[in-house]
Amino acid sequence: MEEDLAMLRHLIGQLQELLHNNNNNNNGSPLLSSPSSSPSFLVLHHPQFHNGWCLPCIEETSADDCCDLVMAAGSKRPGLFNNMLETVKPPPPLKRTRKERNPGHDIIGNMDQDIWQDFPQDLFEAVVSRLPIATFFQFRAVCRKWNALIDSDSFSRYCTELPQTMPWFYTITHENVNSGQVYDPSLKKWHHPVIPALPKKSIVLPMASAGGLVCFLDIGHRNFYVSNPLTKSFRELPARSFKVWSRVAVGMTLNGNSTSHGYKVLWVGCEGEYEVYDSLSNVWTKRGTIPSNIKLPVLLNFKSQPVAIHSTLYFMLTEPEGILSYDMVSGKWKQFIIPGPPDLSDHTLAACGERLMLVGLLTKNAATCVCIWELQKMTLLWKEVDRMPNIWCLEFYGKHIRMNCLGNKGCLILLSLRSRQMNRLITYNAVTREWTKVPGCTVPRGGRKRLWIACGTAFHPSPTARA
Repeated sequence: MEEDLAMLRHLIGQLQELLHNNNNNNNGSPLLSSPSSSPSFLVLHHPQFHNGWCLPCIEETSADDCCDLVMAAGSKRPGLFNNMLETVKPPPPLKRTRKERNPGHDIIGNMDQDIWQDFPQDLFEAVVSRLPIATFFQFRAVCRKWNALIDSDSFSRYCTELPQTMPWFYTITHENVNSGQVYDPSLKKWHHPVIPALPKKSIVLPMASAGGLVCFLDIGHRNFYVSNPLTKSFRELPARSFKVWSRVAVGMTLNGNSTSHGYKVLWVGCEGEYEVYDSLSNVWTKRGTIPSNIKLPVLLNFKSQPVAIHSTLYFMLTEPEGILSYDMVSGKWKQFIIPGPPDLSDHTLAACGERLMLVGLLTKNAATCVCIWELQKMTLLWKEVDRMPNIWCLEFYGKHIRMNCLGNKGCLILLSLRSRQMNRLITYNAVTREWTKVPGCTVPRGGRKRLWIACGTAFHPSPTARA
């Protein structure tokens, strides 16, 4: 109590000295003011703060009386004295207007429209071609001129010169096999495009892709279709020279670096029959049968999609274990006998650049894990290079897991892992060795029901690819 009283007397003494100095200076100073309604009190202000202290008028009262007065008030309201000694908080910073925050905004907004009218078209197309695919399709809805960019040859050249973007995956579901579900891994988002020209009364499966185009085959193995899922560009391929009712494997490559140079589609059956379609001539060509040094029937692994490296297609064989290749330019077949890793169940071919890879389920006892192997060119043996994180593999322990590859392009692989209790979608990046869980695909337009992916293929999205 004595310490508080001594501190208060010291404060009042400083205020008396301050008041004395204030009276000697200009009486209009904003530091002190006396409310007319209470002449015995002074209000201490600071010009930079809104808050103030109201204190007894020290000129009319002695220091002891002031102490008694303040201490009496403090006894009625605890903490009053301490609150008087607290530092006054500064006011919040004033809000700046939008013009003050963006001083150059008005300059940009008021630019002469003639400047934009004379903006070079080639520079404009070069800039637009670098937009993300999803952003570009929102951008082209602005006006007819921008929408017509997809038909521009110069804009197509700009898009071709750019490095390929991350692939997308065109899939179909068990619940709705007549419409596609497209996954964009860069945004981790599902799109639901509709290709109106595809037949509605038959089941059409995505089989292969090249240059932004996806090749479809109906479930009866009768008709082929090629389409760009983004622009709805569509072509129904002519009828084949002969019918094959057995299951076939399908591959697709470009003639050059874009679809403007044409593309080829190959189908091959287990009895060695095959045909090649060329989009430039729009005909199927029967080049004969598989050479006699390759034993027939060719037992293809239809769960493994063919992969393309440059102009060569690679198919997975089940017996004998190995790889069957076909060069679309030279027309030559080759067979490589390559034993598979032990304890391997579901497996599929994949490609990353010029590397051939194998993705499969490694099952031993009750443990199951997804592993990655790379083909060694010198020894023609598979070498394990990566496997799924152990904490993910533990989720599969004791479960009967089935794996299905839903596409592989640009070193990115989409896998479906299913059991009775789960349906997991994951991607694997062969460059960064990163495993990523894919969000479930739900019913479009606000639905919550998750869809089960049946099959799919990967494609590089292109706004200029034409079927």
